[in-house]
Amino acid sequence: MSINGIAHVAIQAQDYKATISFYTDVLGFKVGHQWSLPSFHIKEASMLIAPDLRTCLEIFDNEATIPAQGKKAPSEQDIAHGALLHLAFYVNNVDEIYQKALAQGAKAYIEPDSLSLGEPPLVVRNAVIHSPNGEVIEFIEEVSFDRSG
Repeated sequence: MSINGIAHVAIQAQDYKATISFYTDVLGFKVGHQWSLPSFHIKEASMLIAPDLRTCLEIFDNEATIPAQGKKAPSEQDIAHGALLHLAFYVNNVDEIYQKALAQGAKAYIEPDSLSLGEPPLVVRNAVIHSPNGEVIEFIEEVSFDRSG
């Protein structure tokens, strides 16, 4: 069993709309799936898809309560240490890699489960751990966030 690649990198945006605009208008990403998830205080979230149609950025609103690496900067002038929210890796089987990670010293954060995002619903199967070194890592089974048809 091995990692199949990076699924996405997550960013918490101070200005959600401006961040989406930068990545779409300047860098050529397109907006794929969008959702909210009140149980995690997520008002707005989008999966942006790069021109290669595989590389993705997940953008969350500034108030979202999600697993994160480090803490937010107190102001725009301060440096955000650990600004990376989490790494996500596509895997063939979330349950197997989750158990393997725990066996190698990772700490459980969110157990394997299926989660329905948005309307129309997009069901993802994922789990989240803290690596032995402390990174927040999501394992996610292959899914397409491209809803353009």
